[in-house]
Parts: sequence; C-alpha cells; structure tokens
Amino acid sequence: MLIYLDLETTGLEKGDRICSVGLISVDDDQIETLNDLIRPPKKIHPEAMAVHHITNEMVREAPGFSESECAAWLAAHNSTDNILIAHNIEFDLGMLQKEGMVWQGGIIDTLKCTKHLITEIDRFSLQYLRYELGLYKHENEVAATMNIELNAHSVMSDALHVKLLHEYINDIADDEHLMELTVEQALVKKFVFGKYKGRYIEEIAMQDRGYLQWMLENMFDMDSDLRYSVRHFLKEVR
Repeated sequence: MLIYLDLETTGLEKGDRICSVGLISVDDDQIETLNDLIRPPKKIHPEAMAVHHITNEMVREAPGFSESECAAWLAAHNSTDNILIAHNIEFDLGMLQKEGMVWQGGIIDTLKCTKHLITEIDRFSLQYLRYELGLYKHENEVAATMNIELNAHSVMSDALHVKLLHEYINDIADDEHLMELTVEQALVKKFVFGKYKGRYIEEIAMQDRGYLQWMLENMFDMDSDLRYSVRHFLKEVR
C-alpha cells in the first residue's frame, strides 16, 4: 500500500507540533482519504496560521493526535508492507515521533527524489513543482474523483499534489529506486536564497570560498543536502 501524507503544524521550531493530518492511501485500485484537525499541546503561531489558515479556535475542540482517526489508521497500517510518501518526509517523520509514532514501513521523499532526478530545476517546493512540472493540468479531474478541494497548504490538497508528483517521478524511477534515493544526499547546484541567490555553488567556491566556509560554521539549521553540496564543491574546487 502507498500512503501519501501531509501535516500542518503549529510552526517550524523544535517544540512545534501537529495541528492537522491528511492521508491518501492507494491499495491496488482502492483509494481511501482521511483527514483530521488535531488539538496540539501548544498554540499555533500566527506565522503558521498565515500559511495554512488553521486557527487556535478551530482546533480547540479537536482530538489530540493519539485520539484522532488518522493516528489510529496510521497505527493500524504501520507495517513493512506499506510505503509512506511525503514531501520533505524527514520533517513529517520527526513530527510523528513527537506524538510517539515511529514509522516501520518504507519511505519515499518526493522532495529528495526530485532533487536527484530532475537536475535541470533548482527550486523544489511542492507548490513550485506543481506548476513547473505541469501537475496542475489534470489536478482538478483527479481531485474531483476523491472529493478533495484544491487549496495550497491544506493537508488533503497537498497530499494530492504529493501523489501527483510521485506519479510523475515514477515515470523516471520505480519505487524501489525512489526509496534508495530518499536516504542518499542530493547534490544541489544553485543557491535559492542569500546574496548569491541564483548563482552556482561551484562558481562561488571559486570566487568566495570564505562565504561557503562561513555558512558551514554558522548556519546550524542549513538543509542537509545544501550542507553536503557546499562541502562537495569546496572539496572539488581548489
């Protein structure tokens, strides 16, 4: 079984927690959808509300994660026979672990796999890929079959786009290969932020090695693939 997962959270800091869960499962021809609002043990940050539009009032009467239907469903299907698929799955697995759930099955990270397989692009957010790869062209038809309302950063809409992205990259690599790529570091070629946004990391390694060294020593929350790539190009370019 393939299980497409999306979570919304109270924020992106270490202590933040889940406030919404969306699931789409595919087992042969059987498709099931499930979603829950979750009452988190801390307040939702305004910055997070501005993204997913879930307010503290909306979750006040919702179940805690462990009492939710989604948690029970995931627990019942937490098996090595099933594959959990998400965009930036490391974040989602970490959030699930805070709720006491350790996933036992296979994992596919559509973010990591897209970095490996589609090297001609340099931005990998789910919404960017939705348009860059043309996933939007048939999303309405697919959403209608599952009774999902398309709305960026809502859990069911994002879970649907994870499914569409997975199907896109499945034309390039099968699930066994995707699971292998999920646990491999991906080489990032360009900066997508900072003073060198849009510039090749290899080029900066030749022109401003000190900046790259500063990044490694001071940016403790740097994406692991970017950290790997900066180290790679510092080593390659002498």
